[in-house]
Amino acid sequence: MASERCGARTRAGGACRSPAVSGRRRCRMHGGAKGSGAPSGNSNALKAGLYTAEQLATRRQVGLIMRAGKKLLRDIWHVRRLSMELAVFCEFHHLR
Repeated sequence: MASERCGARTRAGGACRSPAVSGRRRCRMHGGAKGSGAPSGNSNALKAGLYTAEQLATRRQVGLIMRAGKKLLRDIWHVRRLSMELAVFCEFHHLR
């Protein structure tokens, strides 16, 4: 009976031909060795703060506020432009 082979892929795309470590699916070079793999509790997966749910929500809120501010500035610009056009119109037609 042939021993089970490692299921890892090589850079060339083929399968690794080394035997799998007993009780594991990979050879000693691809993660079958004792002590390999992520630490218990997976502390490596802790978020540093940039992509936490709280930070993402804050960035969404800031984006909404920024868009609302830009829209307000555009509206103010349009009102000022219309008021200047009205002033020119009234002056031209001697309405004031």
